[in-house]
Amino acid sequence: MNVDKCKKSIDGASLQMIDKACADCVGTVWDRFEAQQPQCGFGELGVCCRNCLSGPCRVNPFGEPSAGICGASADTIVARNLLRSVAGGAATHVDHAFEAVEMLEMAAEKSIPYDIKDEAKLRAVAGGLGLETEGKDKFELAKELAKALYSDFAPGKETMDFLKATAPAERVETWRKLGILPKDPDLEIRRIMHETTMGCDADPVNLLLNTAKMGLVDCYSGLKLGTDVQDIVFGTPMPVKTEANLGVLSKDKVNIVIHGHIPFLSEKIVEWARRLEDEAKAAGAAGIQLSGLCCTGNEVLMRQGVASAGNYLSQELAIVTGAVDLMVVDVQCIMPSLAQVAACYHTKLVTTHDIGKIPGAEHVDFRAEHADEDAARIVRMGIAAYKNRNAAKVEIPPQKAEMWGGFSVEAIVTALSKLDAENPLKPLVDNIVAGNVFGAAGIVGCNNPRFPQDSVIVPLAKELLKNNVLIVVTGCVAHALGKAGLMCPEGAEKYAGPGLLAVLRAVGEAAGLGGPLPPVLHMGSCVDNSRIGDLLGALAGYLGVSVSQLPVAASAPELNHEKALSIGTWAVDLGLFTHIGMAPFVLGSPVVTKVLTEDIEGLVGGKFYVEPDPVKAAEAMVAHIRKKREALGI
Repeated sequence: MNVDKCKKSIDGASLQMIDKACADCVGTVWDRFEAQQPQCGFGELGVCCRNCLSGPCRVNPFGEPSAGICGASADTIVARNLLRSVAGGAATHVDHAFEAVEMLEMAAEKSIPYDIKDEAKLRAVAGGLGLETEGKDKFELAKELAKALYSDFAPGKETMDFLKATAPAERVETWRKLGILPKDPDLEIRRIMHETTMGCDADPVNLLLNTAKMGLVDCYSGLKLGTDVQDIVFGTPMPVKTEANLGVLSKDKVNIVIHGHIPFLSEKIVEWARRLEDEAKAAGAAGIQLSGLCCTGNEVLMRQGVASAGNYLSQELAIVTGAVDLMVVDVQCIMPSLAQVAACYHTKLVTTHDIGKIPGAEHVDFRAEHADEDAARIVRMGIAAYKNRNAAKVEIPPQKAEMWGGFSVEAIVTALSKLDAENPLKPLVDNIVAGNVFGAAGIVGCNNPRFPQDSVIVPLAKELLKNNVLIVVTGCVAHALGKAGLMCPEGAEKYAGPGLLAVLRAVGEAAGLGGPLPPVLHMGSCVDNSRIGDLLGALAGYLGVSVSQLPVAASAPELNHEKALSIGTWAVDLGLFTHIGMAPFVLGSPVVTKVLTEDIEGLVGGKFYVEPDPVKAAEAMVAHIRKKREALGI
């Protein structure tokens, strides 16, 4: 390994496991990143096209060739590639949400072993869509809700009913005037694939408008829909205390790591791991230790208190500890390399989704209809693997930190209601007006080996907190800040500015926590970014302003997946100043770059801002928040 260790991670546990992987002759993501150097300059500028068989074409934005074989310019190729990427990200969330609606319907029919746990949210969502809720039991109403949600996937509407019911009215009107209200998600994604083929749309501005439309598909047929339905089935998260980092693994227990994004599997794994504790003890273990990675980790953290083993770049390193007996995965953000890494140890790798198979892993065809049997079988595979563990290969880093999760909008409002039961948002707004809370920032997204792990996320958060900016997080960012000790009451005492700390203390003590709230509030997995939108919509509604006028900003500091682009596009659509730590592959087009970072602000109120340096990024976000405060006269 020639890459300097300091260029890989700022987390001590990760660095320890990177050294161990080297000693064990196990390749990791950083080795593969180094092997790709130098990366294709045309690809990084976004000026390469493989959309027909005449190519691939590479356009030189600084000279010749100035166009592809068909005549497509750099602006067209870059805009077309970006639109395809955003559509790809949206498709992941839409497919996830549609699966959630299917599960809701089956749970309502009692054909699968899942319940309807949050009846209040069921009635709120159904009522928002205009369904009659009085006099119906939860299963009857859930069937009707599922039917109504399915109708949004059918043609014939101006736009989805769910979007009109849940998005801020001012935003809906803005999007209507721009002509970017999506009809139905399947139509829009299909049309984008058509539009971006050879011989179709060559207008970069039109392509970018449709990119903005795809951001709305991502949220209102994906993020928001998936979150609300999962809350109905599994319960809306409330604050829970756990721990984060590789140190949560246990040398004496069967270690089962849950990785991916879909909670229908992971909730059952949690249930059966607890039910099969005695079988683990009979096998010689002290019990079963569950931990999570990526967004499945966030799902079971916020509802079940399951510990976090780490974020995207930690997934191979968890296996390198030699202590993981079973890693069970579903879809999204799962490295195919896991099979090769697991083969170097005793770890059993199990895939469970029919679009998420990996050569070298064992596949269990997990189905909701026999979820209990499948989950029990998978957990028992971990217990069996424990017997094959090689103690000589076990090295668990000591690092772990207290972490609080589960701050849904409902949980935040409940905590604020302890200060003002009749008007819960008033204490927060009053403190924003007074300047104690200077503003708020949503930090979301992945890890990317282009950055040392967590090296932009953690310093960015510390700088914002120092400036009394309240932070809410989702996805892999949550794991990063949990590991760094920013998601517990002690983190408030250590990192929050004096005004913010006073507010966190007041709310935390009133809520009975015996201390301040964490300065960074965990709102869930990447699909739960819609919770941030819900909170901003509630604040904007309370103040009678547009979301774009609020003193807030968004950030994806170490973006990696196409999902980050689709989520970021929705954030800009919502009217947010959206920081990203690196430019997507668009710099080969001055037109696209200018539209995304300047011109789009005049249309929707938000724009992208690119800055890899966390301190400079924080300064820009604080300056934006200050500008919004001044415009509001506060």
